[in-house]
Amino acid sequence: MAAEAKEIWSAPITPRTASVMGTPVVASPPVSCPPSQLHSPSLTRSPLLHSENGDAQRPKTKTPKTPRTPRTPLRLSNLTPRFITPLGSPVRKALRFTKLDPQDAWLPITESRNGNKYYAAFHTLSSGIGTQALVLPVALTVLGWTWGIISLTLAFIWQLYTLWLLVNLHESVEQGVRYCRYLQLCGATFGEKLGKLLALFPILYLSAGTCTTLIIIGGSTARTFYEVVCGDSCTAKPMTTVEWYLVFTCAAVVLSQLPNLNSIAGISLIGAVTAVGYCTSIWITSVAQGALDGVNYDPIKAGSSVETAFSVLNALGIVAYAFRGHNLILEIQSTMPSSEKHPSHVPMWKGVKVSYALIAACLFPLTIGGYWAYGQLIPSNGGMLTALYQFHSHDVSKFVLGMTSFFVVVNALCSFQIYGMPAFDDMESQYTTRMKKPCPWWLRALIRVFFGFMCFFIGVAVPFLSQLAGLIGGVALPVTFAYPCFMWLKTKKPKKYSAMWGLNWFLGTLGVCLSVVLVISSLYVIIDTGVNVSFFNPQ
Repeated sequence: MAAEAKEIWSAPITPRTASVMGTPVVASPPVSCPPSQLHSPSLTRSPLLHSENGDAQRPKTKTPKTPRTPRTPLRLSNLTPRFITPLGSPVRKALRFTKLDPQDAWLPITESRNGNKYYAAFHTLSSGIGTQALVLPVALTVLGWTWGIISLTLAFIWQLYTLWLLVNLHESVEQGVRYCRYLQLCGATFGEKLGKLLALFPILYLSAGTCTTLIIIGGSTARTFYEVVCGDSCTAKPMTTVEWYLVFTCAAVVLSQLPNLNSIAGISLIGAVTAVGYCTSIWITSVAQGALDGVNYDPIKAGSSVETAFSVLNALGIVAYAFRGHNLILEIQSTMPSSEKHPSHVPMWKGVKVSYALIAACLFPLTIGGYWAYGQLIPSNGGMLTALYQFHSHDVSKFVLGMTSFFVVVNALCSFQIYGMPAFDDMESQYTTRMKKPCPWWLRALIRVFFGFMCFFIGVAVPFLSQLAGLIGGVALPVTFAYPCFMWLKTKKPKKYSAMWGLNWFLGTLGVCLSVVLVISSLYVIIDTGVNVSFFNPQ
């Protein structure tokens, strides 16, 4: 700041003409001030500073005064403390804007704030695309070509809009606050009690529940990878599914020892590359093999109109489930430095645009190509990945099958880290709030080991969790599609009956209604069609 200080000329406290009775005017030395104060609304009212246009009223005559002793130049270190700067000054706003909660420096999400748009793109892509995309063609078996593609397109545009809202809600210049966590923004907008009631369960599920699902999918796919690589000639005794879950969990827990969100940027890059890799590999292989014999594209009809309606709503829940990751956007943005001159939403939005362009380039070909290749024959459990092994295990080379399986396992390991970070942050905050000091390294390690093996236990106890895509999509839908609209209305207060006001009210209300209807319809479909329930018996 001192090096950037600009020089302006001070004037005597009492204005006077350039020369009176021949008395020379003593030039005052320059006074330093912060650059932002040059444009302060209160600048022209300061008795120490000339206004730019020289409009200060000067008396025509004045009794000469003895020249004052020249003042020494004042530097930033000698000035009055900046918190006394007039309230309208950008310096005051900047100071408030960059003021952080001391505990933020102790927690894994906000411990490091040297992120950039590249890190944001890596994290967003790794969290925004994953194994949930593999079941999108299952939704088209109920919705059909036209309504399936329309639903996927509208959902993509809708969630991209709410993503833009969250990116711009992260910083509040008026209040000088950065909302570094989704739950924190909900609490500030709706109140602590209502915010927790609305968002706590969906956010906890999107963290711990997603990590549990990743253990189930990662462990099962690791077993498939072993079988593909080992082949029929392998004589080693294969491990059980639970043992594969345990191997995956141990690898995930080891990676989770990285200290903070910025430190796993390289992990997120690997996760993003492998996600794009297996999505592209699966749909290209399926399309290259051609459509199956006897493939049918007619939407599946249930027995009655009520059952058909519930099936359609369950399919919409599968589409909604494909767009997860909004609960991590504020956390990702909080890893960036921010100031009034260089707000973090600018690089964050650049990273988001690149990552979601790649996500669209994966999701749409995967959905359209997968449904074209398999039609109604696509398995509801596992989607595209299961279909690839079920229909093309003898037509496709082992290298392609093994590489696809390997990419799925690596992506699940990498996604585990970013989805587990909010849970690590929350558990560590319980300690720092009570003890008023950061977690020691051994406690941090124990917290992450405990979380990993808790998810492992849930995965073994409820191994059919990955089959509940429609229900999960309905529960998590408000976090992605509804709450950001209401938070924008409450925080930004757009003009009543304006386009922005109407759009957010419409989308927010529609999102909440859809969530309720999707949860009810998904429960009906699960009860009616049945799920392979096998507690403590993973297959």
